Amino acid sequence: MAEVRFEDFDVGAEIRRLIDADRHTGAVVTFLGTARDLSRGKSVEKLEFEHYMGMAESELDQLEEETVKTFDILRCAIIHRIGEIGVGENIVLIVVTAMHRKAAFAACEWTIDQLKARVPIWKKEFSTDGEEWVEEHP
Repeated sequence: MAEVRFEDFDVGAEIRRLIDADRHTGAVVTFLGTARDLSRGKSVEKLEFEHYMGMAESELDQLEEETVKTFDILRCAIIHRIGEIGVGENIVLIVVTAMHRKAAFAACEWTIDQLKARVPIWKKEFSTDGEEWVEEHP
């Protein structure tokens, strides 16, 4: 499952959904990206994410399929929020299930790196100094 959505997600429910879908699961690795209050030395008040509708969803679907085909894993789920997101709120979730931990860790790291490089989702930071689109992906 790959999804772009405005509303928040329940990390525990997403993990449970993947575990329940495959009883061979022996490892679950997650990446949860949250909105922090400091970026490049500036105090962040909120974030706003925009996406290229249709293309972002398609690219996330392809990324999820590639992750499952490339790594020795069972399942992968990717959720990315768009719209206004406050400090401390969830932004992105990647859940990978596998029989063994090494494959799950490798797949999860690769997936977030690929998401940041390929998926047309853009971030704007609102700080005490104004607003600014963020181009780099640390």
